[in-house]
Amino acid sequence: MPHTMSRMGDVLAGFHAAWEFESDSVLIRYERGIRTPKLFQALGERRVPLDAIAGVTLTRGRRGTVVLRVEPRPGADPLMEAAAGQLKESGDPYRLVLPAEREVLAEYYADELKSLLRESGPAERFLVEPPKGPLSFKAYDGKATFDGRTVNFRWFWTGASSAKWKAGDQTFPVGELSGVEWRSPEVFEGHLRLVRRDAGASAAQADQDPAAVVFGLGYGPVHESLPFAAAVLAAVRASSPVVAVSAAGPRRDPADIAERIRHLGELHQAGLVTDEEFSVKKAELLAEL
Repeated sequence: MPHTMSRMGDVLAGFHAAWEFESDSVLIRYERGIRTPKLFQALGERRVPLDAIAGVTLTRGRRGTVVLRVEPRPGADPLMEAAAGQLKESGDPYRLVLPAEREVLAEYYADELKSLLRESGPAERFLVEPPKGPLSFKAYDGKATFDGRTVNFRWFWTGASSAKWKAGDQTFPVGELSGVEWRSPEVFEGHLRLVRRDAGASAAQADQDPAAVVFGLGYGPVHESLPFAAAVLAAVRASSPVVAVSAAGPRRDPADIAERIRHLGELHQAGLVTDEEFSVKKAELLAEL
């Protein structure tokens, strides 16, 4: 009997995950274990419809491995839309790393997948289910919670700025939001900002903006804050077809940019920011001019 992916249940197991190929989707089940990336553990499993996949690649990996990866269509997955290209390669949920001896088998599945793909280009709606709620995480300056309808920020007296204390704890119905801005906690100035319909893009720094929570060492980790951002983004998209998502943030006054770069340089000279972090953040600030 010919081996075909139209027969449900074919499984390809790799490091940290196993992919089950079905007639209309790929079911990705992530392993639980100390070596499995925490984001994968938080996601548990994800069903990716074939209509959400733009392409498939198979490449040589490190240390005797091969990497099978499916490329999601832009706009098809709220998690990848919220991440906006900020995930590290090791944290990419669409990569399956396998021992090199499985290369022939991986190549077979890659070819089979390619033959089934019919869609390309941006998706008009999310095709991959968002992380399930309710969700919450601790940021440096407050606790963020989301019940599927409303986002709440409750400030911590140990971390919140005076501007946030003055504004008080915040409640945001998803119907009042137009987008979500997630800046990875693994880079300088990580934060989660909610973009409100009536307010537009905020020029305030995240630590001064009551519509944002800021991350820090141990606060707002990727495996907690990114699924949160994706779930909120999906709810916002469901409430309106127009969503503004930005990882770079709003443009600022040149004088403010210059002052931020000067402050960043001081942190760099003091050894509080690495050379790489300094270069990356400086480039991001200059891009906002």
